[in-house]
Amino acid sequence: MMISSDSDDNAPYVPLAQRLKQRQDNVISASSTVANEKDAEQYSPSNLAGSQLSCQNGFSESERPLSVHQVRTVSRGVSDVPDEMATLPQQWLPPTDTSPAKRKPAKRTAEEIQASREEALRRRQAREAQQRGKEVLRQEQERQRAEKKALAEAAKALRPEECIKHMVVAVDPALLQLEGGGTLLASVQALGCSCAIEKQPLPRSVSWMRRAPCAQPDDGQCVPEAHVVMHMTVDDFITLIHGYIQEERHGRSGTSPTLTSWVQEQQRRHPTKILSLVVIELEKYFRSQKSQSQKRFREAVAGEERGGGQVKKRRRNGGAEVLPEVSRVELEEAVVHLQLHTGVSVHFLSTWKDFSDHITMTTKAVAEAPFKREREKTGFSFHLESEWAGGQRVDKAGKGLLQVWKRQIQQFNRVSPDMASAILAAYPSPQLLRKAYNQCKSDREKISLLSDLLIRRGEGVTSTTRRVGPELSKRLFLLMNCCDPEQSLDSTV
Repeated sequence: MMISSDSDDNAPYVPLAQRLKQRQDNVISASSTVANEKDAEQYSPSNLAGSQLSCQNGFSESERPLSVHQVRTVSRGVSDVPDEMATLPQQWLPPTDTSPAKRKPAKRTAEEIQASREEALRRRQAREAQQRGKEVLRQEQERQRAEKKALAEAAKALRPEECIKHMVVAVDPALLQLEGGGTLLASVQALGCSCAIEKQPLPRSVSWMRRAPCAQPDDGQCVPEAHVVMHMTVDDFITLIHGYIQEERHGRSGTSPTLTSWVQEQQRRHPTKILSLVVIELEKYFRSQKSQSQKRFREAVAGEERGGGQVKKRRRNGGAEVLPEVSRVELEEAVVHLQLHTGVSVHFLSTWKDFSDHITMTTKAVAEAPFKREREKTGFSFHLESEWAGGQRVDKAGKGLLQVWKRQIQQFNRVSPDMASAILAAYPSPQLLRKAYNQCKSDREKISLLSDLLIRRGEGVTSTTRRVGPELSKRLFLLMNCCDPEQSLDSTV
């Protein structure tokens, strides 16, 4: 506190402590006066609406903040009072705004801006890489699902009940112009497969194609099969066989093609095809040959009876070329020669109905061939029958071990259930048979240990007996005592 310079020199001296106390009393009286005026105005009719509004705004009468004028008046009254002497209540002080949202942000440097940009770019690249990884994973999963679906459909298409639906039988138009063309076409359509009339590389032939599992019937996605069945007329077949006879027996090579040379030429032209030949109504040729032979014989006899005159030969069928004479033995010889040198088989059929049935049977065989090849891939070098493939069930008590030992003996070639039962009656387990081998003094005795066991067949007066024999006894000895897994059971000891 400062003492005014214009104070009267003659005024009595007032101590500083007393003046401060008087000043404090004046401030307190002023504040009480303001409070009384405030209370008086509070209950006035003009301020009732204002008080209700202040209560609605969330302040009670005791907590309502002071006006700016009141705050300034009070602050001027206590501005000269020390802090330890004049402290006001907190609600009288002006509010101070220190929220972080209204603070003025500090100015960033260029390095911080560049670092924030690099961080944002890195995050965006990480998000894009994550999205690309998810997309690649989704595409890979879709591809795997598509591959599994395609494999499942391909496996389903190979089943016997489904494979015939995916077959396409290609028939040469020249074959349909023959006598049994309509019967062939009806048989193929009744089978349930598709039929395509197309010109084939081999005349009068039938080939097969397999449609892809996912392809539609109208699509052209077909894989050709190797099998081809060709119809050969009797005239062509007899002519080729006659050429073979002339070449083999008379040494006239090169004069006319033989059956073997003609087939070899077709195989050179179509190396990927498996050819088979069909000849229809060949018996008519042999019947005609027989009747002609009998007729010639009768004419010869009649000529001798007439005095040995020469009989004029007449040509039948309006001067048509007469087929050469070929016997059944010569025909079979030519067919065997063909199979040995080319591997092509020849089927002799009686009627066109048999030819249609042959094409139907071949269609089923070609359709089921992939399924049968997959089924035969068992991983074993020997054939397992269905009754052995299932095995023998053995429970925890050991029931079924006797049948396992019996089946193991029956795996030998030419071993019947009666022979296995005879060995089983003498030695019910492999351990008992091994003990019997150990008690033998020499290998010869071990080999012939089971030779004299009796095998009984049937019952009553019709029953018969015989011995196991040395062959099976030797094979069982090798099975039980040999340590070499590659040892042949039929080898000599």
